[in-house]
Amino acid sequence: MSTNTAVLSKVPASPSSTKPDPVSKPTTKKVPRLALLDGLRFLAAVLVVLFHYTAWHHGFWGTETAKEAWPVLSRFSVYGNMGVQLFFMISGFVILLSAYGKSAGRFVGSRVGRLYPGYWVAVLATGFLVIVMWPQIGAGLGMRELLANLTMFHPTMGLRHIDGVYWTLWVEMRFYLLILVLIALRLLTIRGMTMLAALWPVFGLAAALTGEDTAAENLMAEYAPLFCGGILLFLIYRFGQSTLRWALLGINVGIAAYFTGVKGPQEAMELVGYELPAWHYWLIVVGLFTVVALLVLTPLRKVQWSFMAVLGALTYPVYLLHQVWGWWLIDHLNPVLGQYATLPLAIAIIFAAAFLVQRFVERPLAKPLATATSRGLEIIGTRLGLKKNETVGQGR
Repeated sequence: MSTNTAVLSKVPASPSSTKPDPVSKPTTKKVPRLALLDGLRFLAAVLVVLFHYTAWHHGFWGTETAKEAWPVLSRFSVYGNMGVQLFFMISGFVILLSAYGKSAGRFVGSRVGRLYPGYWVAVLATGFLVIVMWPQIGAGLGMRELLANLTMFHPTMGLRHIDGVYWTLWVEMRFYLLILVLIALRLLTIRGMTMLAALWPVFGLAAALTGEDTAAENLMAEYAPLFCGGILLFLIYRFGQSTLRWALLGINVGIAAYFTGVKGPQEAMELVGYELPAWHYWLIVVGLFTVVALLVLTPLRKVQWSFMAVLGALTYPVYLLHQVWGWWLIDHLNPVLGQYATLPLAIAIIFAAAFLVQRFVERPLAKPLATATSRGLEIIGTRLGLKKNETVGQGR
């Protein structure tokens, strides 16, 4: 769920060049955002919200399932969970924009500053709801889970998410940790990223096809091609086209379509009750990659609509707050207002709360927290005898 879509200035590089990567030296030049990518992320959040409100099998509309309350809308919102696939594609792209050319300390600082302020507020707010106000939906969640969730590493402790949607944050976190390892080993280079995008999804697919479920889970087989597809789009965007990059992108799109075509129909049946063909999900994956490619590789990347940055900034807090609080609003407002007034009102309240979190928590705290984290890690690194301010991306 990363939102840093600031664009590095494009510097073409020949694939055969042996010179250092041109972004090995940090730049302070302010560069434009990929505004339409911000808008696309916002759209992904809206799709996920509609899926959880109008398709997911909850009964908070006073019916057995949400699709009974929304028989027409749910035919479309059943595909809204594909917003998560879109998040992961975009993340593979923008995290490389954030990480490439940075030291490990600066990368960790940027992620901590971006992820944690809003997340802490959301965990505390949602924890209060499911532990104190609405314990029947919390199903035994308590202070232990609440405190562990504040670390974002609670899955390693065997503890549940305060809000079920936080599972995607753990997937993202593991991806960030992988990038951090590459930075630390000085492997976040053009060659290193290309090898990662070539091998990681293939190993994950092989593990899944051979029934090695533990290995497939550890390799995040289902999500690896989404992240790596984004990485390859970054390589094409940043360093230019090549037959190898396009071929690897095609392979990753194919692997992503395969996994989504397997899981998508299963979730549609289990979570909504619709029987959908796999080819729907194949087309969705291809279509999503195509849209991302158009926004970052064509003149559309130059579009600068300032309101898109506002929408992009809202995406993360909306995602963090929407599910359980939205269900609580639906459960309490629907008997009074009816579903046609409740749905837009619940969405508006969640987006208003997200705006408040972004404006009064994330905006003032993100940069100081990122700076403090980076400086703290630099001090630790200095005491351990590591090079200060060492950047990555210096090899091809």
